[in-house]
Amino acid sequence: MPSKLGLTLEVVKRTDIMEGFVVLPRRWVVERTFSRLTHARRLARDDATLTATSEALIQWSMITRMSRRLARPRAHGRR
Repeated sequence: MPSKLGLTLEVVKRTDIMEGFVVLPRRWVVERTFSRLTHARRLARDDATLTATSEALIQWSMITRMSRRLARPRAHGRR
């Protein structure tokens, strides 16, 4: 399937020799996205019977989040 989409999937795992806090590459992006999705009231519980309904709710949640982000005024000095 990755060859059809042109994507490369890399699974980032912690090893047993790591102790304490270690920054893992790009793992925080996925965790942050899941955290933001669970803040949407309709996505807090998964009670949709159809996969298409869940996909539509996720898309709606991310569109709402991005539109709010684009609409807010920019802080001075930010590009």
